[in-house]
Amino acid sequence: MIRVALCGACGRMGREIIKQLVKQPDMKLSAAIEAPDSPFLGKDAGAVAGVGKLGVKVESAKELPKALKEKKPDVLVDFTRAEAAVENVRIAAELGVPVVVGTTGFSAEQKKMLEEVISRNKIPAVISPNMSVGVNVFFKLVSETARMLGPDYEVEIVETHHHGKLDAPSGTALKAAKLIADALGLSEDLIKTGRPAGKQEKRGKEIYIHSLRVGDVAGEHTVVFAGPAERIELTHRAHSRETFAAGVIRAIRFVKEHGKAGKVHDMWNVLGL
Repeated sequence: MIRVALCGACGRMGREIIKQLVKQPDMKLSAAIEAPDSPFLGKDAGAVAGVGKLGVKVESAKELPKALKEKKPDVLVDFTRAEAAVENVRIAAELGVPVVVGTTGFSAEQKKMLEEVISRNKIPAVISPNMSVGVNVFFKLVSETARMLGPDYEVEIVETHHHGKLDAPSGTALKAAKLIADALGLSEDLIKTGRPAGKQEKRGKEIYIHSLRVGDVAGEHTVVFAGPAERIELTHRAHSRETFAAGVIRAIRFVKEHGKAGKVHDMWNVLGL
């Protein structure tokens, strides 16, 4: 039985992950962690997620070290905010607990901190801005399309999420842009967010990302490759968060059964892409 500690247990993704966890015969929720000011502290995590009581009370992130020592989970899953996730991963790593991180919005410095603490404590990890199986196939197609079309095609990305999403652009859009830049041999400095108002300079090799925050959209990403008299558009649409949670389940199994000590894996490793 794989015991899972979940940070961000009462958020949108946290609840969906719990719904998926209870369906797995080889997994169980052992600890549910939320922000210290969460109104759900002390409540049953299963009841909050709508799956019935699981006997797992929601605990404060301040109690994370104690919870990990007492519950002894096999994997910690984090879907919180960047600054909270860095601290949660540090605590888990120092206690020897493998991690699966789907939190987005990390700065370059925070990414480096995560890599260092994972390497230093020799725990396996999966960190990915998007754990959907379909999105990771989308990533592969985007990379291959950029490589085949070459630098003569202009590239822009449009991503849409619900109005409650805190970071922009999405981690998924940023990863797609970085994959395109790598495939074309371009500097990541050419990845731009939005376009300023007013008269525009002549376009170069920039990869522009445009972010929409509207309604209850779970996630939609379109990459446009435009050349002379034609364009190719690759789109992934998530109909619900269930697709992301299903990927998390696969990542949990992977990091527990195949994860390498001190290595940060991504969903391409998990899916064998």
